[in-house]
Amino acid sequence: MSATEISPGLVLQRVKPPLKLADFKLIAFDMDSTLINIECIDEIADAVGKKAEVAAITEATMRGEIKDFKESLRRRVALLQGVPVAALQQVYDERLKLNPGATELVAACKAAGLKVLLVSGGFTFFANRVKDRLGIDFARSNLLDEADGQLTGQVVTQSWGDICDGAEKRRTLLEVASLMGISAQETIAVGDGANDLPMMGEAGLSVAYHAKPKVREQAMVAINEGGLDRVLDILK
Repeated sequence: MSATEISPGLVLQRVKPPLKLADFKLIAFDMDSTLINIECIDEIADAVGKKAEVAAITEATMRGEIKDFKESLRRRVALLQGVPVAALQQVYDERLKLNPGATELVAACKAAGLKVLLVSGGFTFFANRVKDRLGIDFARSNLLDEADGQLTGQVVTQSWGDICDGAEKRRTLLEVASLMGISAQETIAVGDGANDLPMMGEAGLSVAYHAKPKVREQAMVAINEGGLDRVLDILK
C-alpha cells in the first residue's frame, strides 16, 4: 500500500482508517522530541558550553548514522562530567515543554482504557516528571550518576540494564504487553528517531512524529505537521 497524505502533513501507509482507539490496549511514547520539545541531553550540555558538541552526536544518532546508541549515549554523558545537578532542574523549568497535542492524546488514550508507557533514551530526572505531569502509567529511562552535587559523566546500571536503547525500548514494549496479557498488535508506538524503530516495528500501529526521514518512511502514520493529537484523526 503506497503512502497517502489524508490531510496536510498527515501521511498513512500500510494501514487503512478508520481504526478504533479502543482496539488498542497500550501506547508507548519516546520522550525527547516526541512528547517534549527538547533533547534534554543537549540542553544539559549547554550548562557547560558543550551543547554544539553533544547535539552533533545526538543528531547523527537520531538519523541512524551512529549505529550504536549505547556508545553514542556514553560519549555524550561523559561530556556532562562536572555539570551541577541543579542544572537539570533549570532545564526542566526553563526549557522543557510538552509538545502540542501531548496532553490531549494521552488523555484520550486513558479515557479509551489504554495504559501509557514512556520509554526514553533520555533521563529519569525528566522522564519521571513528565510521567507525573501527564499521568503516564509506566516509565523506563536512563539514570545519570551524580556525586557531590555534580554529574560524574556516567550512567547508573539499573535492575533491567544500563542503557535504554532501541533494543531495550522494544523489549520493554513487549514485556509490558506480556504482563498486560495482550499481543504486540494491540500496542501503539510513537517516536521520532532511529532508536524508536525497533519498538515501532513490533507495534500494531507505529506513529512517526516530526521524525527523521528514515523513521517517517517506516512508520504506518507520519505526523509531519501539527500536534501529536492528530493521530486521533484516524483513531476513532
